[in-house]
Amino acid sequence: MSRRPAHHLLPLLHRRHLHRSVHLPYTSAPIPPDAIPSTSIPSPPSPPPLHPAPWPPSYSPTSTPLPPFTASYLRRAVSSLAASLLSLPDPDPDPAPALHAHSFPTLLAVSPLASTELLSLLRPKPLLGLAVFSFRRALSPPPTLPEFSLAISLASRARDPTAAASIFADASSAYCPDLPLYNALMSAYMHSGLVNRCIEAFRALQRDPRCGPPSADSYNILIALFGRSLLVDHMEATLQSLDASGQCRTVGTYNAIIAGYLTAWMWDRMEAVFSEMMSGGQVSPDTTTHLLMLRGYAHAGKIYKMEQAYQRAREHAGKVDVVHIRAMLCAYCKFEHVDRIQKIEKLLQKLRPDDYRPWLNVLLIRVYAKEGLVEGMERRITEALERNTTVCTTQVMRSIITSYFQSDAVDRLAHFVRQAEEAGWKLCRSLYHCKMVMYGKHHRLAEMHGVLDEMEHFRFDRTKKTFWIMHKAYKNCGMNTEADTVLGMMWKHGFGAPSDLFVQ
Repeated sequence: MSRRPAHHLLPLLHRRHLHRSVHLPYTSAPIPPDAIPSTSIPSPPSPPPLHPAPWPPSYSPTSTPLPPFTASYLRRAVSSLAASLLSLPDPDPDPAPALHAHSFPTLLAVSPLASTELLSLLRPKPLLGLAVFSFRRALSPPPTLPEFSLAISLASRARDPTAAASIFADASSAYCPDLPLYNALMSAYMHSGLVNRCIEAFRALQRDPRCGPPSADSYNILIALFGRSLLVDHMEATLQSLDASGQCRTVGTYNAIIAGYLTAWMWDRMEAVFSEMMSGGQVSPDTTTHLLMLRGYAHAGKIYKMEQAYQRAREHAGKVDVVHIRAMLCAYCKFEHVDRIQKIEKLLQKLRPDDYRPWLNVLLIRVYAKEGLVEGMERRITEALERNTTVCTTQVMRSIITSYFQSDAVDRLAHFVRQAEEAGWKLCRSLYHCKMVMYGKHHRLAEMHGVLDEMEHFRFDRTKKTFWIMHKAYKNCGMNTEADTVLGMMWKHGFGAPSDLFVQ
């Protein structure tokens, strides 16, 4: 079938008012700098949109109608195909059977926009999207420049810069490369941390007379690259080059600069850029801006400002994603704040069971222990044991035993020590000394002696403090003979007598 009828998809969309129904996920630039992740840690893939997006405005309308399909039917068919492909089991599924079953060659013959839409919907699984693009290249008509740009975007998400460079070379040999194609290649290098290659692509764009000067998006990608690499001086120099080029800063520019300062933990400069953005009035912050500020304030321990950023992000987006909720929980756990336990409990209600993270659970154990909330601490300990989480730091273990000691819960402490021994948690001599002190306080001397056997089993030698705890326990029970025997044992082991023994 000829491609000419497919050019009339946009007039049909305008007549049905479908072009304004939802936000367009793909524009002329395949990876908008506004969506650059906030830190050097890769962001999780975004889920496919609940509603299919309108077709990209890449084709000019003509006067011939689109037979025999309507735009809505074609869109539903592509969405159904994308859902079928995304449900294929990992890893590395073969998309050919599903593509044939949903008549993808026929959809492509009706309109090449079907391929562009399908590749956009496969962004959550970039390797699958690359396999679909490889299948599509064998079909007619040949891929368009927007399809090549999307394929490079998929290679970027798959952290495969070699594939991105190969697709760019194929596109350049078939078409005159345009600005979105260069931006897609730069984004691929940026996400893979290839500083030199990204700079080379930018310089190639500057030398290419067919594309015109680099856009603000091109500079934004460089700014994000230098920010991720902690090259703050280069990032600021690139921002000055953008200003010198006469192009206006975009919200993506400010987001990339804020993300760079956040990654470098330069809180004052991060706040200064945000204040400049708010006071300038030319560019308004978006949800990404407020989430970046939320994360920065969380890392800096500025709880009040973090909460303000959280409220602004909720006003813009309606909700805050799980990643930034975890960042807030981490801040509440690390920094003292009024009513932090109540705020932690409220945020925990927003997490699902699949959102469990071992490091966060350990932080929660410690903060409940510091607040003396034994029941809440034990709930987190039980969850950690059920999920085979191992505590490897002495500080957390000491926080736990301190909470038990302050609550005078010796039996609970003994139970916890047994659990920790069986689970392979970090053991320390303080665990057993605390048990001995509490047993001695309750005049349970036989159990106190049993702790010595436990220490020997786990190869904790007896120290001067060990004997001193026993001496004090016997003294408090009025067993002076046994207390003197312990003093003799201290002399025998070379520890000498306690310095305050004869001080009355």
